[in-house]
Amino acid sequence: MTGGGRESEGGEEEVRGARRIPGPRGAADDLDLASVPLPPLPPPGGSAPDEAVPEQSQPASASASGDAPESDAGEPEPDLGPGPAAEAWPEPGPGPEPADGTPEPPAPDPLVSSAPVVLPHQVLKALLGAWALSACSAEETAAVEDHLTGCAPCADEALRLRDAVGLLHTDGSLDLDPTLRTRVLDGCFGRRPARIPVPEWAAPYDAETARLDALLRDIGDSEWHAPVRLQWFEEERRVSRRTTVAGVIGHLMAVDGLLSAALGLDDPLDGGKAPLDPTERTETYWSATRRPPTRAVREPWRAQSHELIRTASFAGRNVAETSVSYGAFALPLQDAALDRAFECWVHGGDIADAVDYPYPAPSAAHLHRMIDLAARMLPAALAGRRSAGLAGPAKDLVAAGAPGRSLHLEIEGHGGGDWYIALDSPAAVGAPERAVAQVALDGVEFCRLAAGHISPVEAAAGQEGDREAIRDVLFAAASLSRL
Repeated sequence: MTGGGRESEGGEEEVRGARRIPGPRGAADDLDLASVPLPPLPPPGGSAPDEAVPEQSQPASASASGDAPESDAGEPEPDLGPGPAAEAWPEPGPGPEPADGTPEPPAPDPLVSSAPVVLPHQVLKALLGAWALSACSAEETAAVEDHLTGCAPCADEALRLRDAVGLLHTDGSLDLDPTLRTRVLDGCFGRRPARIPVPEWAAPYDAETARLDALLRDIGDSEWHAPVRLQWFEEERRVSRRTTVAGVIGHLMAVDGLLSAALGLDDPLDGGKAPLDPTERTETYWSATRRPPTRAVREPWRAQSHELIRTASFAGRNVAETSVSYGAFALPLQDAALDRAFECWVHGGDIADAVDYPYPAPSAAHLHRMIDLAARMLPAALAGRRSAGLAGPAKDLVAAGAPGRSLHLEIEGHGGGDWYIALDSPAAVGAPERAVAQVALDGVEFCRLAAGHISPVEAAAGQEGDREAIRDVLFAAASLSRL
């Protein structure tokens, strides 16, 4: 080594008594392994432990002179050459020798204790988060789990953290459960019932407008101009109309104005002059809009739906039977609100398809009520098609209120049930004993048929009985659709 620009003089004598790092040993290929003596065997009797190593130290005089001592076999040690390799390891100090002169065996290695690490309560509590994420060491994990068996507050906290870790997994869907809103409201109303509750018949409309509003809040400004194709059936053929997401919301607001007028609220189309037919109302609204509608249409639509629900809730039971005119027909307010809930869901699905957004079906209870409304409207729709020459003639006329020839409509799956549709007169009553045909459909598929989104030929999953009756009922269900 160099120090201050001078070669060190004296070598190892400059630092006396210091331990020296041994130099590099010669390669095994450079040694004559045959000349290296084997270590002596331990004395017989097995008194020495397996780990005992024979004494290999050399006398100080031999180390200083560089002469290698002779082995037990009388053979000289190999010459490792000059340089650092000849420097000896530090010699162990002299130790006491037994009286009989035999070397004392080395002390055994201390045993490693397997007892868990003892940590304070605050430290263990701070480790719960890492334990829930499986980020603790083995000793910390053992200490935490041992602590949880005796500390109830920490055990509860650990359980909550483990549940929270399950929400961090990305393999599941990130979309909210469609029943979450209903469950939250039920829990709130269970603790504190509403002073003025929403009427049961208005609950589907309330839920579907809220779901559609959540979708609209989640899309960007540009997606309000995404093209949407509205589909429905007229007579025997499917028709469609192209608009945008904002145009669909304007259509819903224009038709909801019929309910607003029935409740004495302001009609967005000026109820004194606006037509009653839903298609004409929509065309009037679209033509009166000077510019293409944008997301600005959401606020008045949502305010209108809130006002409808609020007014119906304050009005009480008497308002449920208020007549709502659609021009060619009329519905009581409770059925009109269910009809608007159905259309809100259908057009919400149209918007979701246009912007590639997940949009599940309504809850089973609400979907069942929508199917029931369509099933109750089928006899009148069938009679209207018969009078227009689009359906077969009546075969067995009966008195009003009497059981007549019927079709068994079996709805399977979500919101399913059984309905018996009178075939010959709207005033007749469907009865199981008078059933001449049966049609089996999935609940969502039946609603898509009633909305005009699939043709009657594509809808029926199972058919049995009178083919003419089956065809007439399926086409009557498709005729329920409109813009």
